[in-house]
Order: sequence, then structure tokens, then C-alpha cells
Amino acid sequence: MSNLTPPMLSGPQYLAEGLKLLFQPGMRRFLLLPLTANLLLFIGMISLAVQQFSQWVHAFMPALPSWLGFLSYILWPLFVLLVLIMILFTFTMLANIIAAPFNGLLAEKVEIMVRGQDTFPPFSWAELIAMVPRTLGRELRKLAYFLPRAAGLFILSLIPVVNLAAAPLWILFGIWMMCVQYLDYPADNHKLGWNDMLAWLRTKRWQSLGFGGTVYLALMIPVLNIVMMPAAVAGAALFWVRERDNES
Repeated sequence: MSNLTPPMLSGPQYLAEGLKLLFQPGMRRFLLLPLTANLLLFIGMISLAVQQFSQWVHAFMPALPSWLGFLSYILWPLFVLLVLIMILFTFTMLANIIAAPFNGLLAEKVEIMVRGQDTFPPFSWAELIAMVPRTLGRELRKLAYFLPRAAGLFILSLIPVVNLAAAPLWILFGIWMMCVQYLDYPADNHKLGWNDMLAWLRTKRWQSLGFGGTVYLALMIPVLNIVMMPAAVAGAALFWVRERDNES
């Protein structure tokens, strides 16, 4: 990628190139199992959301006096967006926990393809099974980072008037978390510690926000989001390779 590309615009390019890489020969076996698991989870989440969506929106909507009733027409779309964001977060979190070992392996294989040299052990089912404790441990570390901040935003969303700020703050937090979620796979493959990975992403703030924002928008699109999850893993591996190489 050209060094002339503005940092914010590099994110969409990484995701688009990551999607193309998924269709390269030899990549299919790393996609079928996580895609199947994500599809089943997605069907379950959509079924639940269809049944409960209206109740969830009404639960978050602030109670307004009758003379301010006209504001409900303005606020309703905002709280629909808030509920959609929370559903997206839940689906993404569960899907990535289920697919964590496969995502780590996919990031590894994409890096091999991009660099043209294999510094990782050859694939085997034993290798995949050995990755499970490490990758699940890393997912739990992400949860420990995510949950207190999400809880704070959730409480904020319940406070009348103040909760008007909840949706935009959820969006900003979601963009950052999408970058953290997927860049962690190549970082973990290279044994980069959690705090060191966060510190590195902060030095790439605009690239991180560009990538996270693009992934965030892509994952908001039903059905497409099932394919975009592995594309985000591949894009994150590209992000890792190119941004790390640019530092050397």
C-alpha cells in the first residue's frame, strides 16, 4: 500500500483486500467451521431480536411528559440505533469467542500468504487444539476490557436526558473495539502482550479508527456480517504486516 494513502483511508483498503484474500486457494478450510458456527448463532440472535426488539427499545426510551410527547418521534430512531448497536456487540462478542482459535489460525495463514514466507508451525489439528486455551484466554482478556466500559455506557443509557449521549459514545467505543478485537489475533500470534498491543494501536490512532470504523459498518449489515468477520481477521493481518513493516 502506498505511503501516500491517508492513514484514515488505509482501514477500508485493508478490509477490502482481506475479503479478496479469503477466496485464494487453500483458504476455504479455515473458513467453513467458523462460518457455520456464526451462521447458526446469527439465526438464533435474529430470532430473539425479532421477538423482543420493540420491548427493548421501549425499555430504554425515557419517559417524557405529555407536553414533550412530540420528542418521542425524534428520539425513537436514536434508541432503535442504540438497541441495534447492543445486539451487534453481543453477536460479535459471542461469535468471536466461538471462532477464536480459527481466527488466530486464519490470521496466521494470511500473514504467511502476504509475506511469502512461513515462520509458523505447519497446520495440524493438534496445532489448532493447542491454540484453544491461549486464544480463549485472550478472548476473556478482551471481555475484561470491554465489560466495565460497556457497563458504564449501559448505565449512562438508562439516565434520562444524559442518555442522549449514549448512542454516539457506543459508536465511538464500538469502532475502537472492532479494531482491538481483530488486531489482537495477529498480535497474539506474535506473542505481543495485551497492554503493548493497545499501546501500539494508540500510536496508529487514525489507521485504527479507519479500520475499526469500516469493520463496524460492515458488521451492521445483516447476513453480510457473517462473511465480514473472517474478512476483518484477514484485513487485520494485513494491517499488522504493513503497519509493522512501515516502522522498520
